[in-house]
Amino acid sequence: MPHILIVEDETIIRSALRRLLERNQYQISEAGSVQEARENFSVADFDLVISDLRLPGAPGTEMIQLAQGKPVLIMTSYASLRSAVDSMKMGAVDYIAKPFDHDEMLQAVAHILREHQHKARNQTPEKLAENPATAARDDNGEIGIIGSSAGMQALYGKIRKVAPTSSNVLIQGESGTGKELVARALHNLSKRSRAPLISVNCAAIPESLIESELFGHEKGSFTGASAGRAGLVEAADGGTLFLDEIGELPLEAQARLLRVLQDGEIRRVGAVQSQRVDVRLIAATHRDLKNLAKTGQFREDLYYRLHVISLQLPALRERGADVMEIAQAFLARQSAVMERPELRFSALAEQAIRLYSWPGNVRELENAIERSVILCEGTEISADLLGIDIALDDLDEPQDPPAEKSPAAGNSDPAEDLSLEDYFQHFVLEHQEHMTETELARKLGISRKCLWERRQRLGIPRRKTGATSS
Repeated sequence: MPHILIVEDETIIRSALRRLLERNQYQISEAGSVQEARENFSVADFDLVISDLRLPGAPGTEMIQLAQGKPVLIMTSYASLRSAVDSMKMGAVDYIAKPFDHDEMLQAVAHILREHQHKARNQTPEKLAENPATAARDDNGEIGIIGSSAGMQALYGKIRKVAPTSSNVLIQGESGTGKELVARALHNLSKRSRAPLISVNCAAIPESLIESELFGHEKGSFTGASAGRAGLVEAADGGTLFLDEIGELPLEAQARLLRVLQDGEIRRVGAVQSQRVDVRLIAATHRDLKNLAKTGQFREDLYYRLHVISLQLPALRERGADVMEIAQAFLARQSAVMERPELRFSALAEQAIRLYSWPGNVRELENAIERSVILCEGTEISADLLGIDIALDDLDEPQDPPAEKSPAAGNSDPAEDLSLEDYFQHFVLEHQEHMTETELARKLGISRKCLWERRQRLGIPRRKTGATSS
C-alpha cells in the first residue's frame, strides 16, 4: 500500500484529502508545515508527498529537497500558473489547482505513483541519486501562460485534463491569442514530453511544397529532389505534431493527413511503401472549420477527426485584468534585454493598455511594448510611445476631486449637504447639457468608464441633446 505524506496547514482541506485517499487504499500521514514534516517524519521514506505551496514558515517547495527524489505533488490555490511552473522547475512532478475535484486528485496521484514505479524499474539507483530532481520532473515538462481571468482558469483546467491523453486537439481562437503556447503546454504535460514537438505553420509553406514538407519525398520524385528526405510528420514520430493555421492546408494534403490519423501511416511523395508513425496531432486555427467543411473548403471527415477535443482561447479584450499582467511581464522581459530595468508605464499608458481593444491580441501587445521600450528616452513609458490606435485625449490625467462650493459663494444647494452618490448625480444632471462625457469625467476626477458605470448603477440617463460626446 503506497504511503503518502500530506503537508497542508488548513485542517479542513488536510482532513478531507486524508479521507479521500484512505478510502482509495492509500496509507496517509500528515503535517501542518514543512518544519512539522521535517521533525516528525523521514520524508524520503514516503512514496509520494502532497504539499500546499503556501505554508507557514517555509514554502511547500522545500519538500522537494527533503523528499530526496521521491515525487512531490504541489497544491496551489493561486490563479496564475507561474507558481506551478516554478515548482516544476525546482523538481515537483506536477501541480494541482485548488479547489480540485476528487477524480482529478485520484487520477493525478495514481499517475504519479505509476510513473515513479516505472522509472525506478528502468533506472539504476546511481542514476536516480545523480539528479533526483530532474528524474522526478522529466515526465511533465513546463507550462507557461500568464493570466488569471476566469476564462483562462477554465482553459488551464482543460489543459490539465486533456494533456495526459492521446486525443487529437483543436485549438481555436483569434490570431495572436497564444495558440502555440497552449499546444506547447499540452505537449509538455503529456507522456510524450521527452519526444519532439514539431510545430508547422501551414499558411507559411507554399502549396506546391506542403506535401513534401509534411510527408517527405523520395529521391527523384519531382524536379529538384536530389535526395530522399523525411517529412515533418515523420520527424514528430513518438511525439506531437502541431499544425497551426490548419484551415490553410490544401485539400490533397488534408487527405494525406486524414490517413495518418486513421491508419497511423504515412507515404512519402514518390514512395510505394507506407510506414508506421505514432503521432499526436494538435491543430490550431482562427477560422471556422465547421463552416469551411460545409462549403467544401475543408474535409468534413478530417474536421471530425480533429474535433475530438476543442479548446477555445479568449481574445485579449475578453480577459480583463490579464492585459496589465501580461504587459508588465513583457515590459520586464524587454527591459532586461535592453538593460533598462528602471522603465515603467505612466498612468496614461496603463489606461491606454487597459482600454484599447487589442485586435491583434497578445502578439500586438508584445510588439507595442517592444517598440515603446526601444523608443523611450526617459524612465517612464508614455501612452503615445505604445503606437496604438486610441484617442489619447480620451485618457484621463489623475486629478483631485472637484472642490466643493462654499455657502458664502451663494450656492443654494451646497455640496457639503450631499452624500458622494448624491453629489455625483447632482453634478452630472446639472452639467451634462453643456459638457462632454470626457469633460464630466475630468471634472469629477474619474475615468469615462467609471462615469458610465456609475450612470448605470444610479440610473442616470445620458442626455439626448446638447454637447457631442467626445
